[in-house]
Parts: sequence; structure tokens; C-alpha cells
Amino acid sequence: MKKEKSMAQVLTEFDTIAAISTPIGEGGISIVRMSGEDAIKIANQVFKGANLAKVDTHTIHYGHIINPQNDQVIDEVMVTVLRAPKTFTCEDIVEINCHGGIVVTNKILQLLLSSGARMADPGEFTKRAFVNGRIDLTQAESVMDIVRAKTDKARQVAVKQLEGGLMHQIRAMRQEILDTLANVEVNIDYPEYDADQVTAKQMSETSQSVINKINHLLKTSQQGTILRNGLATAIVGKPNVGKSSLLNYLTQSDKAIVTDVAGTTRDTLEEYVSVQGVPLKLIDTAGIHHTEDKVEKIGVERSQQALEKADLVLLLLDSSKELSDEDKMLIKLTEPKKRIIVLNKTDLGQKLSVDEVKELTHSEIISTSILKEKNLEELEGAIKELFFSGIENSNDQVLVTNQRQVALLKKAKGELEDVIDAVNNDVPVDIAQIDFNGAWDTLGEITGDSAPDELINQLFSQFCLGK
Repeated sequence: MKKEKSMAQVLTEFDTIAAISTPIGEGGISIVRMSGEDAIKIANQVFKGANLAKVDTHTIHYGHIINPQNDQVIDEVMVTVLRAPKTFTCEDIVEINCHGGIVVTNKILQLLLSSGARMADPGEFTKRAFVNGRIDLTQAESVMDIVRAKTDKARQVAVKQLEGGLMHQIRAMRQEILDTLANVEVNIDYPEYDADQVTAKQMSETSQSVINKINHLLKTSQQGTILRNGLATAIVGKPNVGKSSLLNYLTQSDKAIVTDVAGTTRDTLEEYVSVQGVPLKLIDTAGIHHTEDKVEKIGVERSQQALEKADLVLLLLDSSKELSDEDKMLIKLTEPKKRIIVLNKTDLGQKLSVDEVKELTHSEIISTSILKEKNLEELEGAIKELFFSGIENSNDQVLVTNQRQVALLKKAKGELEDVIDAVNNDVPVDIAQIDFNGAWDTLGEITGDSAPDELINQLFSQFCLGK
């Protein structure tokens, strides 16, 4: 049951809000944004140039921001006026483009706040777009996905959601359930027609149809989550096998110290990179081996912790040396993980038996020379194929990208499976309908059509200030 909103909460929803929408710091320009019915009026109080109350919508105007208390010029600016309803929030919006700088940007913001605007809460601009019906929750979440996108593919997926790809699919499923619910209600209200069996069969068929569509979306969830958050990739191996060299190659920088001295890396190093469109959160680990060195021991322990959390393991073996007991231990230790075995240092000659490695694992094996940059593109291709086979080249594919959506899809699927079980066990239609209604509500939480206020507030609180 939803809580009643207090009068203060209702009033703040109609305030004119303001915030800095660009990163704080020095730059070419900064943007201070306002949204609300008094946005143009407030901007007019501090802007000297055109009369913003009389200009056309979606126009930009040159002038100066003036402190109305003493007529002091704060900055030379360009002001954009966007009138409701054709704006991001469906409200009047004013955007002040000023010179980039912490002092001047904050001064302009403070002038707007003292002239009648309120400081926006995190994500409040996007929340207003949702509340005013311009976007749904999946589109709102995609706004932050675009901001946080680490690869072009992640951006494409987020844009697809912003265009409403997932929303349309979810709402189509809800409509399918709703159409069946209408027939169920008729049967309950007019039992003299005795259509229980027909209605129950229809509920079961609709449930299975929607389950099939949910399963299709859930198949994309691993790839979607990886695109959103990055693939946690642990680079594992004995000391001096080339782990840091691989990190440096993938990041195209000297993030890690590389020497021929074993044990140079004594802690885990993390870096985000894009490998053929796949975002990797690379973790260069200390060499996992037995050591009495206290500092090295801590590094080995942290390496083992990183290994446990990894989605992918790149296990490096030294192909210029025979397979050791430590190598075999690492092969066994990383067996439960998705893994690619990299036989490095092929430029030094081959002493390690590939057949012996194949006997110990079914993982893909790639021979490389990181020093000579040999076969490293093949390694990148193998990473991409391992996680994105079948969907990477499908630009029209809608991907489920976060755990909130995944959890709700699984919950709705479970409720629909309960409907099918109820029908198969001759449970009365009005009892089976409870789970049918539940699935309809659960799917509505994904788009926000039936989401509680607490969830909505929590989601938007994770957004950037000014977004």
C-alpha cells in the first residue's frame, strides 16, 4: 500500500529547481540548468540581454548574468529557453552556458537559488521527466547508462533503451496479460456462463507465451550487465610470466612495472579497457605462489580474492618452461571460472607441452608473445566470442542491463509458472488469478507503471546532481 504524500512533498514536486549539469572544475563552458514554471521568470531577474519572457521557445540568447542587488556583472553567457511541454522534463527549462570555472558557475547557481529556485536533488530533472510521463523507468535508467558507458557498444545498448526498446516489450507483455485478465473478470462476475475451463486454458497459454518472452530477455542479461558494469577480468599466473605486460598492452600504457625480477607486482592493479567493444575491468594480480615474504603473502591473498570475484580469468603460463606443479595448481584453482589459457613467451622457444595442458583443461588455449605483440588480437577476439557470441553484431537487440530489471523479470516468470501449475492442478480460476495479477504488477515495476514511490525515490537518488 502506497504511503500518502505529505503536503511538503507535493509542493516540492512543483518547485523550480536548479543545478550545475556539467562536471565541476575548469573547462571551456559550464551549464547551469533550471526547470519549473518559474524558470524563465527567475532567469529574467539575473539576465541582461533579451527579455526571456517574450522570446520564442528553443532559442539561445547572448547577454550577461547580473547580480540584481548591485548590478555587478558575473559573466558573459548564452542562455537557452525551452518552453513546456517539448522539453526533457516537460516543464519550462532554462540553460545558462557560462565560462567553465568553479567560482563563476557556483556564483550563478547561488544567484538563481536566491532569486527563487530550489537546489535540485540528485536525478531530479530525470525524475520529473518520468513523473510527467515523458519516459519510463527503463529509459530513466538508460540515461545514466549512457553517461557511464565505457564502450561504444554499451552506448548503443543504452540508446536503444532510451528509445523505449525494453519499455515496449514489457508493456506488450503486460497488455497480453491484461487482455486475458479481462476475460477472467467476466467469468468471475458472470459464473452462469460456466467458462472456467476455457478461461483457465487461456490463462495457462498466456502465461507460457509471456514466460517465453521473459526467457528471451533473460538470456541477454549477462551480456547486458557486462556492458553496463564491465567484465571483471583477473590476469593470473606465476610471478614473471607476463601478467603486467599483458595489462600494459591492453591499456596501452605503463600502468604496471615490468622487469625480469619475479614478484614485482605485490598488490592488485585495476584498470578499465575496451577490448573489441567489450568493457573489461582488468585486475593484474600478484603472482600466486608460495612465499615467506610478508608483503608478497598479502599480495597473493588479494590475488586469490580477486580471482573469486572474477567473471573471466586470463591464466598465463610460461611456454618457455616445462609445466610446473604451481602451473597445475593454478589450472585446477581457476577451473570453475570462464577462462582462457594464454601460453606466453613463445618468442623464447617452446618447452611447455600443449598436449599436457589440453589433458588438464577444456578451456581455450592461445599461444602469444606479449613482448613481440604476437597473437594478441586473437586473444582479444576470443574474449569477445566467449561472452558475446550471437548478439554482439545485432544492433537491434534489446538487452536487459541491470539487476533490478533481472530480478523483477525472474519474479514475474515465477508468478506465471505458479499460474500454470495452478491450472494444471485444477485450482479455481479466481485463486490462480492472484499470481496472474501479481505478474502484471511485477512487470509494471520494471517500467515504473506500478512501482512504489520508495523505489522510484531510491533509483533517482543514485543519479548525478544536475541530471
